[in-house]
Amino acid sequence: MKKQHGPAFKVDQVDLAQCLACKGRAVVKGVFHDLACIQCNASGWVTADTGEVLPLDVLVTQLSIRLQAADHQLAQFRKLEVCGAGRQYEQNNRRGAGGTNYTGD
Repeated sequence: MKKQHGPAFKVDQVDLAQCLACKGRAVVKGVFHDLACIQCNASGWVTADTGEVLPLDVLVTQLSIRLQAADHQLAQFRKLEVCGAGRQYEQNNRRGAGGTNYTGD
């Protein structure tokens, strides 16, 4: 490990895996009702390399990092422009009844 004085400037992303006890559901079946999984702090996620439970403050940070990455990826997919026949199909050509879109289907 590298010596460091003070807190890190950037939070490192930890590889997460689904909890094996609850299979990522955060609850386990009890006799009469579902119980919070104690193996993963009822989150459904553990560290991928060791399988240890994450403290709640670290877990919230790691899930936020993953959510932001997923939102960024979705934004990139939405920016992709449709071309060819799909583009013409999605645009309003005002050839239908009352100036609506007519696709010929």
